[in-house]
Amino acid sequence: MDAIIIETIIKAIIVLSVIAALAGFGTFIERKVLAFMQRRLGPMHVGPFGLLQLAADGIKLFTKEDIIPQHANRLIFMIAPIITAATAFIALAAVPLLPEFTLFGYTVHPIVADLNVGILFILGAMASGLYGPLLAGMAQANKWGIIGSARTAILFMSYEVVTGLSLLAPIMLVGSLSLIDFNNAQSGGIGEWMVWQQPLAFILFLIAGFAETNRTPFDLLEHEAEVVSGYATEYSGMRWGMFFIGEYANMITIGFMASLIFFGGFNDLGFIPGFLAIILKVSFFFFLMLWVRASWPHVRPDQLMWLCWKVLMPIALLNVLITGLVMMV
Repeated sequence: MDAIIIETIIKAIIVLSVIAALAGFGTFIERKVLAFMQRRLGPMHVGPFGLLQLAADGIKLFTKEDIIPQHANRLIFMIAPIITAATAFIALAAVPLLPEFTLFGYTVHPIVADLNVGILFILGAMASGLYGPLLAGMAQANKWGIIGSARTAILFMSYEVVTGLSLLAPIMLVGSLSLIDFNNAQSGGIGEWMVWQQPLAFILFLIAGFAETNRTPFDLLEHEAEVVSGYATEYSGMRWGMFFIGEYANMITIGFMASLIFFGGFNDLGFIPGFLAIILKVSFFFFLMLWVRASWPHVRPDQLMWLCWKVLMPIALLNVLITGLVMMV
């Protein structure tokens, strides 16, 4: 029992460290990709190819003055960014990141907690991230922050329904909520990938995933086209940075879920070994989110609500109904 506890703690620390580092590196990759697509230079002057921009950003975030507004609710204002970052990393606990491997004769399972309700746990943890931006906006005593937190509630209530319903049909086919079971169900090769059986579910999940991670065209929480910054208007320094560490961690989580549920997970892909296959798949979905940001305009909150409630949710329900009828036949 002690060995299991120690192993779990070590894996949790490794996941936290690696994903946090990747989240920071993701900001550099995003600026470089957007600069390439929009014919700009991007970060170039700090170090070779601008690589030291990461260090410059880190120094800025850690040393910038931590301002707490005079009339803000101090405790809630301080806790809100922690909630956002914590829920993003907690969701990763049930994600199998790599295939199991042997190290010094010991078999390592690269998952912090192998839950039989892993998908439900991940969706619940990510949905709990709502409270970070919501409390942040409400604690500021600033009308722009409150408006931003109101948009947060609208966004989350709209797409969370679609996220759950989009995965219901694949869950019916596999008969499990474990991501490891989803991976094993697609071990027969590319022809066994869930995306061929449930292409509509994948499209719905991908759209909801963009909203889940607050990415363009659904970046309504901290709307970059506005002069103010939504729920993060009054935040500075590392408290501001924690919101966006959580956002990038969620992008990685959505990439893993899409890969494991619909694209064969970490099974070998021809001559490509499983650990490299899952990294390539997640990297593609991360790149896709950057690609869409460079190409698509923003939508308004009412347009998102119309899309989720009047278009995506009925389609998701119809997909569940058709899947159930096919299984009965």
